[in-house]
Amino acid sequence: MTAATKIGLFPGTFDPITNGHLDVIRRGRVLFDHLIVAIGHNQAKPSLFSMDERERIITELVSDLDGKNVQVQQFQGLTVDFARQVGATAILRGLRNVTDLNYEFQIALTNRAIGDIETVFIMTGETYAFTSSTLIKQIASGGDLDCLHRLLPPIVIEEMKQKKAQCGGKLPWTAAVHLKE
Repeated sequence: MTAATKIGLFPGTFDPITNGHLDVIRRGRVLFDHLIVAIGHNQAKPSLFSMDERERIITELVSDLDGKNVQVQQFQGLTVDFARQVGATAILRGLRNVTDLNYEFQIALTNRAIGDIETVFIMTGETYAFTSSTLIKQIASGGDLDCLHRLLPPIVIEEMKQKKAQCGGKLPWTAAVHLKE
């Protein structure tokens, strides 16, 4: 890549990746010469899929995009450090609502102050404005996974079904994400 190449970094845990994430990837990739979907580990969030599983699933999901300017990578540590490492010009973030805006605004200002990197925001499509991976896990912990077909790609639903079958009918993170009463 040349010095003039605009590299975007779309970081997240993507556990699981949702149709909302894919919407941001599809629309965000046209803003950059190259977009890296960066799979991070968040110790505060229990995970269903391993980093390798998430990378495999996301790579399959973005493989059909025209232009092939999307790459999937794993990273550990601070997003801003990884952005520097890969030469990112900006961090791409999706916004669902004003709650996201408040949180993301703080992170964007911090990343600019400590890492001298800008953040580009894309409003999530209306269809996905209420979707989050945490909400998906809450629904899946007590329900039929097929009911998630509007929120998740089919491959993710199938992978979740396999996990559920391997774990005796319960998804492995469910104890940690039940809705508070």
